[in-house]
Amino acid sequence: MGYTPSENFPELIETMKRAAAAFAAADVHALLGGGLAAWARGGPPTDHDVDFFVRERDAEQALDALVEAGMRPERPPEGWLLKAWDGETLVDLIFHPAGGPVTDEHFERAEALEVAAQPLLVASIDDVLTTKVLAISEQAPDFRQVLEMSRSLREQIDWEVVAARVGETPFGAAFLTLVERLRIAPQATLEATARA
Repeated sequence: MGYTPSENFPELIETMKRAAAAFAAADVHALLGGGLAAWARGGPPTDHDVDFFVRERDAEQALDALVEAGMRPERPPEGWLLKAWDGETLVDLIFHPAGGPVTDEHFERAEALEVAAQPLLVASIDDVLTTKVLAISEQAPDFRQVLEMSRSLREQIDWEVVAARVGETPFGAAFLTLVERLRIAPQATLEATARA
């Protein structure tokens, strides 16, 4: 299945590269996350922002690195991320996504990939998908992005891991039903997880 990138996709990639270079120069440990992490593995291109996962203890240093690179900082009230603006493009520094804080284990599960000719540590697709499913809420009950990501990357996803992490939540259970009924995830895997 072919995907057509949005008009702002080149700007997202350029911002990703600038942020990655800033982190490298400041010796900040960060993982590419969100839609760009899925795209790096062959998923659909994102039209949103540039997400990086960082440990909470590294978040301020990461923001300082982006400011040093010319980006405008923002400290939102939510308390689970910091932000920086590269012109009109937003960089999210996420240290406590839905499902729990970013830990050393996130970095251990990550892969070193070349993304648009930039070597980067990329968050595991299981971590990316899990955080996106767990962020679905009654205020924003939209499964479109997670279903599109799941369909395009289904063979790379460890469905047992994802099911174990999201299955106890209402929207997670709904997601697992959808990927099973749509024949995106193997039914036997989900059934085994449900019985465990």
